[in-house]
Parts: sequence; structure tokens; C-alpha cells
Amino acid sequence: MAFTTMAKASSLKPLVFVLFVSMLIMSFFRSGQAQISCDTVKNDLSPCIGFIMNGGKVPPACCSGLNTLLSLAKTRTDRQSACSCLKSVAESATDDQLKNAAQIPHSCGVNLPFKISRDVDCSK
Repeated sequence: MAFTTMAKASSLKPLVFVLFVSMLIMSFFRSGQAQISCDTVKNDLSPCIGFIMNGGKVPPACCSGLNTLLSLAKTRTDRQSACSCLKSVAESATDDQLKNAAQIPHSCGVNLPFKISRDVDCSK
């Protein structure tokens, strides 16, 4: 039973990390009323997990999910809410996972004016 719980917890780390990355991306858009939940972020970026974990080529579905999230991130409240939900997750990401995640925006043709990192400021 303990092994099953540990296996489930370890399998969630990549997904939570993907959510964190998406919040970094969304932290540079306009402010307003919150509409984006952590579930939305998780669902849209789930196709990115394999790339974050193993590298290789960013799947088109990952870019589609990223673009969907960017189109939904219309308010500052959206970005802050989601970022706060996920910020602590970055601590559990490995350096390799963080490096892979940082490649996603470029691979998807999204220009971001920041470096994806563990110390994002969710207040901005």
C-alpha cells in the first residue's frame, strides 16, 4: 500500500512541474478576473510531460496546449492564482526537467521575456 502511494506521488511530480512552467509563461499578460484553474493548466499541458521528463522533440499537442493557455491568460488574477498554486512545485523539479521545460516556448514559437526558473515572482 505504501509503495502504491509513493508511486502515485512520484508520478504526479512531472505533471505539477508542467503546471508551474505554464504559470511562468502566463505571468506576463494583462490583469483582471480569474478564470484559469490548476485543472485547466494540468489538462492543457499534459502533452508536455513526456518531453519534460525525457527530452527529445516537443510534441505538437504540447504547443497546442501552451497556446490554449496563453489565449486564456487574459487577466493578472488568472496568472497570479495559477502561479501561486504551482510555485512550490518547482522545488521538486530536477535541473534536467527545468532545462527541458525552458525549451518548450522556443520550440513552440512563443517568445518569452524571461528565463524559466524556480524563483518566479507570482506577484508580477
